Amino acid sequence: METIIKVNSISQLHEMLNMDVPKNPLITIIDVSDIEVTQEMVDIKVVTDLYCIALKDVHCGMEYGRNSYDFENGALMFTAPLQAFTATKPVGKNENKGWMLFFHPSFLSKSHLSQKMNQYYFFEYHTDEALHLSTSERNTLNDIISNIQKEYTENIDCHSQKVIISNLELLLNYSLRFYERQFKTRNIVHQGIVVKFEKIVNNWIGKNLLAEKGIPTVQDIAEKINLSPNYLSDVLRKEAGISAKDYINNLMIRKAKAMLLSSTNSVSEIAYLLGFNYPHYFTRFFKSKTGATPTEYRRVN
Repeated sequence: METIIKVNSISQLHEMLNMDVPKNPLITIIDVSDIEVTQEMVDIKVVTDLYCIALKDVHCGMEYGRNSYDFENGALMFTAPLQAFTATKPVGKNENKGWMLFFHPSFLSKSHLSQKMNQYYFFEYHTDEALHLSTSERNTLNDIISNIQKEYTENIDCHSQKVIISNLELLLNYSLRFYERQFKTRNIVHQGIVVKFEKIVNNWIGKNLLAEKGIPTVQDIAEKINLSPNYLSDVLRKEAGISAKDYINNLMIRKAKAMLLSSTNSVSEIAYLLGFNYPHYFTRFFKSKTGATPTEYRRVN
């Protein structure tokens, strides 16, 4: 039976890692060289209520959800609350380098950043979509981490939380910038992803699988390419100027138009063939994309 450990707090995290009581109950920065993973801890799934941003400077195997990954030098990984990770091999102290920043969502309570967290899509990326940093980029983030750590260990006053949140937002915004750079430098790789995406969606729609399987979701296509839905959408947005969902919708509209003009099937029959459970859903979808109902479109074309 699979062993799962639920970590609800920073204090519980420190206890699990055999570390001292945290300086702040809602945020902590852990030196990776201080972490020891024993054989007994290998393959145990850990699920936390915490956000985590981790920088690893050497190979250290871990499993994140259903995906295995070895960090390369300077790889930055982001995980959101309730995401699982598992150590895949024992690790001794001082064997790895880097840092792990953990913070509880309540640390951001009533701050403007709490309302912006859903804009940082990389918290939903898979680990093999990690951010690979240059030396300069790594140094920039290391400086911010030092500022955060200094604030919650030394400069504790009424301004501490605001200063830490400002630095945390700065770290996240730099990460957005660095991901933009990565999307550009990995352009050839991403073009291959776009080609795969187009092929899968076109096959799904072209082979009349819609009535059997329904309209493909971004999740459906992402799983076939072994990517997270957010990362796939971001790649499509950068390479094709359109989100994965909008791309699928555009192909659905193209297919619907062709069926309306080339067949004698009723609108209801076409709706079912396109994977819509109810004809009025199809009518609403079609009109939202074209400005006309299927019946109106068929009549004027």
